[in-house]
Amino acid sequence: MSLAITSLNSGSNGNCYYIGNGQEAVLVDAGISCRETETRMRRLGLSMRQVKAIFVSHEHSDHIKGIPVLARKYKLPVYITPYTLYRSRMDLSGVEVLSFTGYEPVQIGNLSVTGFPKFHDAADPHSFVVEGNGVKIGVFTDIGAPCDHVIRHFQQCHAAFLEANYDDGMLEQSYYPYYLKRRISGSHGHLSNRQALELFVAHKPAFMSHLFLSHLSKDNNCPKHAKSLFDVCADGTEIVVASRFEETAVYRINHQGDIFERTMSVSDIQPAGEQLSLF
Repeated sequence: MSLAITSLNSGSNGNCYYIGNGQEAVLVDAGISCRETETRMRRLGLSMRQVKAIFVSHEHSDHIKGIPVLARKYKLPVYITPYTLYRSRMDLSGVEVLSFTGYEPVQIGNLSVTGFPKFHDAADPHSFVVEGNGVKIGVFTDIGAPCDHVIRHFQQCHAAFLEANYDDGMLEQSYYPYYLKRRISGSHGHLSNRQALELFVAHKPAFMSHLFLSHLSKDNNCPKHAKSLFDVCADGTEIVVASRFEETAVYRINHQGDIFERTMSVSDIQPAGEQLSLF
């Protein structure tokens, strides 16, 4: 038995992560359009009919802008904290809105989803661990610093989406104004390559089979450079870059971290160097 995971999009232009067990699935965030979500899942051979809920990490638009249409169309409950809902200003009329509390698991069929607090400049931000079939998958993005909450859960995961947002040198030399550089690199901003790598090296469990480098900055990071940093220290863990332009393949992982199947992604059939537009 395994869990199937994929990043449908990861970046400041939209974030959406899929985790399923073959019968039911959840989305963590839905920051791309309903149409684009459907298109990408269809290319991967995944069915929206198996998605049973959306969990919301925080209220920033790149994590929520696809939720109202997607939730209404597929009658999906949206799990969101009251503060995040208030700050999101989403119109969720006609949608079942349910609250969750940090460290209290929510059962979605045979999947268990646990949120826990994180450092980020949002009202009530949470990371998530999704568990099923003896497998734990972590979604750890939009984090200013790797606090004890993140470390404790990272150590338990068979695979994880981990933020590697920026390269310190690239951010320092970028055209961004000083206040924005401070926000990004601050304790409630985003994880750098260096911070993410330190977390990975110090706390990676031996059974972690995959690490998805997530939420990479378009201007202040280089996917090839970030991947090369982690590859050197991977020690058997496959490093995957979660793209801001397209979905990753679907990876099926069991409780020992073994790969059962890798489903073809759009990258496998698209000419090298060509990128999909978001919409």
